[in-house]
Amino acid sequence: MNAEKKLAAGSGGSLVVDRCQVCASSNLQSVLFLGYLPPVNTMPLIGTPLAEQPAYPAELLYCKDCTLAQLGLIVDPAILFPPTYPYTSGTTKILRDNFAELSREVESLYPLKAGQLIIDIGANDGTLLSNFQKNDVRVFGIEPTNAAKLAIERGIPSMISFFNKDTAKKAVAEQGPAQIITATNVFAHIENIHDIVEGVLAMLDEDGIFISESHYFLSLLETLQYDTIYHEHLRYYSLTSLKHLLEMHGLEVIHAKRIPTHGGSIRVYATRKGRHSVHQNVSQLLDEEKRKITADAFRQFKYAVVQSKLDLLALLKDIKASGGRIHGVGAPSRATTLINYVGLDDGILDCVLEIKGSYKIDKYIPGTVIPVLEESRLFSDQPEYALLLSWHIADELIPKLTARGFKGRYIIPLPSPRVQ
Repeated sequence: MNAEKKLAAGSGGSLVVDRCQVCASSNLQSVLFLGYLPPVNTMPLIGTPLAEQPAYPAELLYCKDCTLAQLGLIVDPAILFPPTYPYTSGTTKILRDNFAELSREVESLYPLKAGQLIIDIGANDGTLLSNFQKNDVRVFGIEPTNAAKLAIERGIPSMISFFNKDTAKKAVAEQGPAQIITATNVFAHIENIHDIVEGVLAMLDEDGIFISESHYFLSLLETLQYDTIYHEHLRYYSLTSLKHLLEMHGLEVIHAKRIPTHGGSIRVYATRKGRHSVHQNVSQLLDEEKRKITADAFRQFKYAVVQSKLDLLALLKDIKASGGRIHGVGAPSRATTLINYVGLDDGILDCVLEIKGSYKIDKYIPGTVIPVLEESRLFSDQPEYALLLSWHIADELIPKLTARGFKGRYIIPLPSPRVQ
């Protein structure tokens, strides 16, 4: 069953979600509305004449039948993921570490043999697959953006294409069936999710394992991560909703764990039913969700989001009133949501800083004229405050920035705005 209408890539349009993307139920509850947000990675070059920019409603919905949290609008993927898409996974240490840990976990639980194939959907620059390039294991990436060219340059065979059933057929015809298929931080990004699962099945060996990593809905609620809500993320899975989706296609969840990437994600292993034993952690996580994902939790979440916005504005107001300068640190996708929802502009944030080599440098934060500059400016300018837009890794960032010579104080915007 396909619960969604199809939106052709490149159509320039969008689709209102009036039925659940997984189970087709119309029993949808609004959890939070963040206003109209621009595509988070459409970043004009600094100095570009100001022109009209699209913005789309960002509403988080919850399906009362299958428990899927999802966006209320599907935007044309060609708008969200153009060939010039500036994100590369290899520039983020926590992701590099996560992918290395994933490869060790696979080696421990379900080791690949020489000649067997692993396919990564949304492979980006090939960072994940590079960890599996050993012991004569074959690797193959599928990626729609120019990041695939970086993977090819590092010796990782890749297909430059959006993933769908036709792409899956081409991949299996060219490479053969895969023992492992991964989809990390992309399985919640692609519309027509039933077609995607069928595409995975088309490429998967009979005993093969599908591994997905996605933002975890429970983490979003627990740590107030409204800034992870943007149009690239069509769905926010709980294990319960993911289990429901996979079972609709004859797949069984055999292993699940919470992981720290993106402020809190969930890694799920699934196979055709009965092919592998089920780990105890699956039932444990399902039980935890029953206790914690409730209507009362939604009410508290909405109230806390609004309060955090007001608290952050009050904190920034006092800093600016005393003449303090504020530089943003980090320009992850989530920064666009926070900056636009809170209403920050270049009169509040002088600039946002990115590490050397980032494709976002010398561009504007979407929806603003806040420039993204190279990180060395933090140490040469020495602003009084640094607003950590990658606040979910503050414990990692603060010691490094201090050790490199930043003498100011740090603003951590969420869950509760504070200065450190």
